[in-house]
Amino acid sequence: MDKLIRQVLESGDGILWLAPTWVPRPTSIGEPGGRLKLDKRDLYVLGADRGGICERWIASTVRADNPGAPQDEGLSYAVFRSDGETRKILLKEIIEVMGDDVLGKDIMRKYGGLKTFTKFFDYAGPLPFHLHQKDEHVKKYGKEGKPESYYFPPQLNFYEGNFPYTFFGLHPSTDRGDIIECLKRWNEGDNGILDLSRAYRIRPGTSWLIQAGILHAPGSLLTYEPQKSSDVFAIFQSMVNGRTIPWDLAMKDVPEEHKNDLEYIVDLIDWNLNTDPDFKRNHFIKHLPVKSPEEMKEEGYYEKWIIYGTEDFSAKELTVYPKKSVVIRDSEAYGVVVIQGRGKLGKFEIESPAIIRYGELTRDEFFVTIDAAREGVKIENMGNEDLVLLKNFGPGNQEAPKILN
Repeated sequence: MDKLIRQVLESGDGILWLAPTWVPRPTSIGEPGGRLKLDKRDLYVLGADRGGICERWIASTVRADNPGAPQDEGLSYAVFRSDGETRKILLKEIIEVMGDDVLGKDIMRKYGGLKTFTKFFDYAGPLPFHLHQKDEHVKKYGKEGKPESYYFPPQLNFYEGNFPYTFFGLHPSTDRGDIIECLKRWNEGDNGILDLSRAYRIRPGTSWLIQAGILHAPGSLLTYEPQKSSDVFAIFQSMVNGRTIPWDLAMKDVPEEHKNDLEYIVDLIDWNLNTDPDFKRNHFIKHLPVKSPEEMKEEGYYEKWIIYGTEDFSAKELTVYPKKSVVIRDSEAYGVVVIQGRGKLGKFEIESPAIIRYGELTRDEFFVTIDAAREGVKIENMGNEDLVLLKNFGPGNQEAPKILN
């Protein structure tokens, strides 16, 4: 296995070609928004009982925790040619065997692997008001907490869905009793919990950072979401757009002995973060150029930080101008997805596809190992429009800005 994996790494000069990873979600959570470029005939290809395909996971070593899911759902596969055949091997397995070569010795020693992944999530309407547990609530059950972040790519938001507003946090005056009363009304239809929150108009081209323990109900824009490597949640809203949410699904990651313990469930909320009167100022991310915009323009590109302010993950957006070729260096390994244009990434031809059939290989997703990132990756724009790539980094990227303001 070591020999095969080394062959895969060397064949791409340290760049791995990844197959698309599609993830369904139950219809009680939401319906597909149709902007993932997956052919409409395939939105329910896994069966209506599994739900519609609403998410694409990028550079993932995390299994999707879905009822009835196969063991590899949510996991990214690297694609390579061997003996004249196209073959696949899990990115997770590559890192487990040769993590020092993929992520670097320091990252492997400190974090033990790629402790983050990114997803596109795409729902026609809003998601239910929920939170992702903090480490202290799930570690003893073998799971990890999940901070996350949002970027809304303009290229994929030609249609903003039917509710481009996201509820974040709680009104500062909210107390524990208010939440408990809402949870008690679970089987009475809409339990009214959104009355305790505030909605924000979300705009294409903007970003937010949301720590574990913050209640939120994402709106209907397609979202690029770097996050920690976890799939835990607890839902606090009983009905969304007329769809009721079963209590068992809502409490999926609450321990069995606490599933009906409302005091315990309310304790999952980080009250300081949720009731922050300056919530937007402390969670809205201002994009930052990686260096002088004038210098980058002269070299034929523009790159900016779109996610930062946490040790757990970070992300950049890179634009290479038409007919330009640049060499981009980074300090850490990263996943990358092409959202506009065509060209080359190292030795690979790349393009953002128009329509994808389920199971079809694309040329829009890759993983750049640490040595390749530090040596520099040559990126060529071979088209007449901007070539735009999103790059997501794992924990410990020292180049990422540390604070939001």
